[in-house]
Amino acid sequence: MSETSKNTTVSVKILEKEYQVACPDDQVDALTASARYLDRQMSEIRDTGKVFGLDRIAVMAALNIANELIANRGQVAQVSELVDDKVAELTKRVSAALNEQKQLNL
Repeated sequence: MSETSKNTTVSVKILEKEYQVACPDDQVDALTASARYLDRQMSEIRDTGKVFGLDRIAVMAALNIANELIANRGQVAQVSELVDDKVAELTKRVSAALNEQKQLNL
């Protein structure tokens, strides 16, 4: 967070309870989207009727979200590796084409 960004207080609702959260002005949309996502996750867990108590629902939601994050990081790493391989292959092909062009010009 830069020193020039200002904080604002955002009201978010999770399981029908309102919370006031401070965040940088440029992150209000991300905070709001995160709160909506958390609310959906916690509502789904509560609605199953298998987990009771706000603290337990919150922990289950946190575990589910952490699991999604870890799975997504793995997918991002795989895609990143594929992109790196493709860039290396294309770089090789461009270098070969440029070398071939230099040979033709000699």
